[in-house]
Amino acid sequence: MRLDPVLSRAVRLLRRRKFGEVISLLQPEVVRYHDSFNYYYILGCACLRAGDLGGAFTYFKRGREIKMLEPSVLLGMAVCCMHRGDTTKAVDLYLEVLDREGRNSIARKALQVLRKYGGAGEIQAWIDSGKTHQLFPPIPVLPLTPGRIILPLAAFILAAALVGGILAATGVIHLGKAMPERAGLAEIALEREERETPVQIGGTYRYILTRNQVLELYETALKLFAEYRDEAAKVPLNRLIESNASEPVKNKTRLLKDYMEIPGFDTLKDRFPYAEVRQDPLLYRDCYVIWRGMATNLREGENSTVFDFLVGYDTRSTLEGIVQVEFGFSVALNPERPLEVLGRVIPMGEEGVRLEGIALHQAMFLGTGRP
Repeated sequence: MRLDPVLSRAVRLLRRRKFGEVISLLQPEVVRYHDSFNYYYILGCACLRAGDLGGAFTYFKRGREIKMLEPSVLLGMAVCCMHRGDTTKAVDLYLEVLDREGRNSIARKALQVLRKYGGAGEIQAWIDSGKTHQLFPPIPVLPLTPGRIILPLAAFILAAALVGGILAATGVIHLGKAMPERAGLAEIALEREERETPVQIGGTYRYILTRNQVLELYETALKLFAEYRDEAAKVPLNRLIESNASEPVKNKTRLLKDYMEIPGFDTLKDRFPYAEVRQDPLLYRDCYVIWRGMATNLREGENSTVFDFLVGYDTRSTLEGIVQVEFGFSVALNPERPLEVLGRVIPMGEEGVRLEGIALHQAMFLGTGRP
């Protein structure tokens, strides 16, 4: 977790159990950190441990709006729900955590507790026993500072240089070939047979590519993937999928897309405007975008939220287009206020695109009342 000096200080205070000082330090900074997941998570952890369940729930919920699929904030919201007796909601949140992290020990333990103490009186007695701290989401860990790592690092570099020199001299390794930093690159590199016949003959395709173009597009996508620029990498991959590239190359293309991660508001590196996506939606299939606008025709269900998104209309002067947005869960939003939506692009043929909502951001005052 990369943190600036203020948030780093807050984590240090949090780890020293000075929860009140963390709250006093961070609460006045809400405007400065209005888009920071780390800010809301740290503040939520402090409020939870200080006994301010209302504040904790508020901040965890705001963190979820920024990173909708982050298990840590779901754990925080779930334990708050347990405290207020909403065990049904708590179970739903813990199951959602396990959907993301099947081996999450906190969620597993919480579900065991909820099964064992099923009655309202029983679960309250368990809470009153003071054991709920076992279910608190983890406190962030600060990265090692230069002063703490410089000596071990220097020793490691010296040892690695010595060993590497010996191995290189004996031919065990070859210098100059760096190992890829991102896992999975070896499995998705094109093999010799795939490079020799990267195109197929016959058929009708959206894009007709030469042998060299297929190889260049794949190598470009692989380079972007290695740089953690997943959305940018999807564009050449989608062009390959819609082209005359061979089926083995297309299979590798789909495999590469499976390795990619779901971004958050604070991690999305490459952003595609609506006008660019609308020109050729198939090139942006499954890309995550962040668009600003207004919500209208809001339809809310128990486990879904659907609305028509007026893209670009956040200033109420320019309407770029209307896109349907669908969240697979209930989200709170005010249709009278502008918002940002993080969503996955799904082409709709001649009808344009729709978005599968992942998270939304709508500026609002964060109080500390009870959840």
